[in-house]
Amino acid sequence: MDSSTMLYNQLKSSEPFFLLAGPNVIESEEHIMYMAKAIKSLTSKFGLKLVFKSSFDKANRTSSKSFRGPGMIEGLKILEKVKVAYDIPIVTDVHEIEQCEPVGRVADIIQIPAFLCRQTDLLVAAAKTGKIINIKKGQFCAPSVMVNSAEKIRLAGNENVMVCERGTMFGYNDLIVDPRNLEWMREANCPIVADVTHSLQQPAGRKLEGGGVASGGLRELIPCIARTAVAVGVDGIFMEVHNDPLNAPVDGPTQWPLRHLEELLEELVAIARVSKGKQRFNIDLTPVHD
Repeated sequence: MDSSTMLYNQLKSSEPFFLLAGPNVIESEEHIMYMAKAIKSLTSKFGLKLVFKSSFDKANRTSSKSFRGPGMIEGLKILEKVKVAYDIPIVTDVHEIEQCEPVGRVADIIQIPAFLCRQTDLLVAAAKTGKIINIKKGQFCAPSVMVNSAEKIRLAGNENVMVCERGTMFGYNDLIVDPRNLEWMREANCPIVADVTHSLQQPAGRKLEGGGVASGGLRELIPCIARTAVAVGVDGIFMEVHNDPLNAPVDGPTQWPLRHLEELLEELVAIARVSKGKQRFNIDLTPVHD
């Protein structure tokens, strides 16, 4: 059995859930190493399987002036150092077909951004690396779309796929999380992940001094969405975490403070352990008579 399939099976069998977590973007090697060490220490305390997440290039920033990251070559070097130093698998995202092969040499999970979840050529190129593929559901998509996206990965010869809920557009500058999607997406026949941070973005909803806009967010509702997701019975939680979110260069309003990660994980583990959300409820519609 190859290493990707072994990790995939470990994630599928993780109880009560696995965690994809880390800062939104690579700010520096020092910061990434600090965050990886801190998050691994906390997840180990609760026995949670951790996949460390960070991006080398935020290609879909609201403004062309915004910080994007160190780029693929330097970013992958940093992520590989994390992988070796702390013995944890890595997830990072790709935006172009040409990125898939080099990213696949370092990352254990390749993430497809929500905006690109239907891009067949990108999905196929990612699938052909043999790595686990995590597909974010587009904010504009019905949950049923993810059945087709996951099937594109399988038809390219890769069975190791999972799909991720990250909210649905509600007007121009807001997202809502429909818990029904977490159930309906199971039709994709693969692990279901809930992104409890990006799903609380308010896209282009924050005006900047001097003109322009940036994404805002509702950080205070992250525990609400996370509690809901684990109660419903998702297989994994995706959460962006930062030690100084007010000064984070990307998506600060929806990154969870590192200082509160232990407290939140403790609660989520407790909820997940008593929930029967992963078990389908058998509804008996035969009549009841006195």
